[in-house]
Amino acid sequence: MTRPGPAFDFFVVSCTLIDEHGRLLLVRKRGTHRFMLPGGKVEQGETHLAAIVREVSEEISLDLDPASITLLGTWSAGAANEPGLVISSDVFTAPLPGAPAASGEIEELRWLPVDPTTDYAADATLSPMLVEHVLPALVARLDG
Repeated sequence: MTRPGPAFDFFVVSCTLIDEHGRLLLVRKRGTHRFMLPGGKVEQGETHLAAIVREVSEEISLDLDPASITLLGTWSAGAANEPGLVISSDVFTAPLPGAPAASGEIEELRWLPVDPTTDYAADATLSPMLVEHVLPALVARLDG
């Protein structure tokens, strides 16, 4: 049976933040088991850029400079914590402006090395968006 409507169930914005050791910052929301990028839903009347600045501030207590944020890509993948649902996301990249601290709904932070030799698909704690799209794009940047 074909599903009506868009090819995704909901839209979010997210952001890659990489430290001086080449590690990607991941977050795990309270009550979940998968790690993902900081980010979330866009509020009514909010631009995607404003949404990612707000979400990063709320989730990990960092203030991003909007002028330093660029779009890495827009992708769809299975939702990390809602089985059977598909998310679409504008994934931004920004310089890491300081030391992150979990706040709001974030229970845990994790640093993940961005490494072309790592089999990220073998890590069941990573979100599908990370494994299928974000990490391959970041690895390709290392190679390029």
